[in-house]
Amino acid sequence: MTLLGYARVSTLHQSPAMQTKALTEAGAERIWTDRMSGARDDRPELAALLDYARRGDVLMVWRLDRLGRSLPHLLTIADDLQDRGIELRSLTEAIDTTTPGGRLIFHVFGAVAEFERAIAAERTAAGRHPGRPGLMAGTIAAAQALDQAGTPRAQIARTLGISRSSVYRSLDAATADATPSDHRELTPRLNISIPEAFDAPLPEAELAEWEKKDL
Repeated sequence: MTLLGYARVSTLHQSPAMQTKALTEAGAERIWTDRMSGARDDRPELAALLDYARRGDVLMVWRLDRLGRSLPHLLTIADDLQDRGIELRSLTEAIDTTTPGGRLIFHVFGAVAEFERAIAAERTAAGRHPGRPGLMAGTIAAAQALDQAGTPRAQIARTLGISRSSVYRSLDAATADATPSDHRELTPRLNISIPEAFDAPLPEAELAEWEKKDL
């Protein structure tokens, strides 16, 4: 397995030093850097990296928006990497497709993109402009997944291509909906670790702690 880094800045006047430093400290053995807008498809260094990468390698980025210009574009790249057996790791969002949790988040992202395409198609068929009257349920679900993974809310906004105020409103509303009127939590907060694999049993001590809780 080889750790391959990718950095990008939007203009020649910006420095990629912070990104390359973080990637180097994370173990990147080689780093490719583009100096151009992420909206462009002709990114020669990214193309060179993808040509160089082999099955089992890990493509690392400092932040997901350095790789994809939008969520659909990011998912297209992620799908191509998956088909080639190349893993993806983002340092800022702490997403790593070599882990079950990282793969789960990308499955959520994929479901979000598919769901929103279907809704937009339905609106168009009904004679309504796709527009963005509000966040769709799939986008809110993706925001919640990133929030629960510890991603800062400003970064969630950049990753999903929505405003920070939309992120705050959706997450705050979800929290309010999940809290009864007397402000007690519906589910107790437990210090339970996530198994390495989804079918792996939880430690007996943690199961005992759960069973003792009065739900």
